[in-house]
Amino acid sequence: MLRFLTAGESHGKGLAVIVEGMPAGLPLSEDYIAVDLRRRQGGYGRGRRQKIEQDRAEIISGVRHGLTLGSPIALSIQNRDWVNWTEQMSIDPIEGAVEKVTRLRPGHADLAGTVKYDFDDVRPILERASARETAARVAVGGICKRFLEEFGMSFYSHTVQIGAVEADVPDEIDWAAVEESPVRCAAATSADRMVAAIDDARNGGDTLGGVVEGRVHGVPMGLGSHVHWDRKIDGLLAQALMSIHSVKGVEIGGGFALTRQTGSHVHDVILPRERWTDRPWARATNNAGGTEGGITDGQDIVVRVALKPIATLPRSLPSADLRTGEEIAAHYERSDVCVVPAAGVIVETMCAIVLAGAALEKFGGDSLKETLRNWRAFEATIGPRDLRES
Repeated sequence: MLRFLTAGESHGKGLAVIVEGMPAGLPLSEDYIAVDLRRRQGGYGRGRRQKIEQDRAEIISGVRHGLTLGSPIALSIQNRDWVNWTEQMSIDPIEGAVEKVTRLRPGHADLAGTVKYDFDDVRPILERASARETAARVAVGGICKRFLEEFGMSFYSHTVQIGAVEADVPDEIDWAAVEESPVRCAAATSADRMVAAIDDARNGGDTLGGVVEGRVHGVPMGLGSHVHWDRKIDGLLAQALMSIHSVKGVEIGGGFALTRQTGSHVHDVILPRERWTDRPWARATNNAGGTEGGITDGQDIVVRVALKPIATLPRSLPSADLRTGEEIAAHYERSDVCVVPAAGVIVETMCAIVLAGAALEKFGGDSLKETLRNWRAFEATIGPRDLRES
């Protein structure tokens, strides 16, 4: 079973990660993980924090001579901004008073968190509730992507919408061009309008949300299961994606748009074998987004997530004080204007974590060689029964 834990606060010393369940013998390096950490820090609309941090995950344990050991993998990511917060986030008690944050921010975990954990200061809540935690997840996702590459899987994402600006997405996406785009948009003209919308929001002391699409190519058939609610792959993907900061909606495949069509236009017709190309059981369409009955069907996984605008606004919303309940302007702490472009990397991450766990459940193995052997044996059985038996 693949599982992971992250620890750390936004302005603490750093982030820590433990990943358990990765088989032995997987080639892995800090440089590989660093690629997605850099991608996460990019995108138009990010704040000053990204100029301070230069995220890199140090592998503390679980890897020897470039190969995983089958034991837990421990990672550490330094917070360079810690030097500016040593008093506010000191591990040890300090002399004198530290200013408490009591001006509650609508849209954050501030009020619910302080009530739940009985704090008289929002700082302990906002530090852990911060999206800084996603840097740790992206490091985990890097390990999972490296594992899934062995099965031929590849991960992509692009921006579909920022604010009211919707992208004119081409039928064939140039993924290299997406990575060069400041907003990670597949359509250059749409990207220019998205940049302008972010500028308008920044100038008005406001923030913007949007929609990101993630795609996974080369997914094997048979991951997940129909037999229990908590083993359905689409349910696992939805839960993982909803756990991303600011996400308020998830679609798989055609999503809500399918409700406006009839069944004859929605369901993905299974093609006869004379029309197959590189693998068996081809489909005419992929409206289901790569899952049927809670099981991967061999097509690309396609997901979309809707992100609300960031809740920390330079032009503070009216709110109430935690201490007195009296009306006061919400607390403002340095933040981004729009995180939608960077969110695509985190969408890829959560898909990779879910699919890696499902692949390990399906194929097992204590070593990479054993896992791949089991996968290849399964792949040999997925064609039509008469072909297998002959």
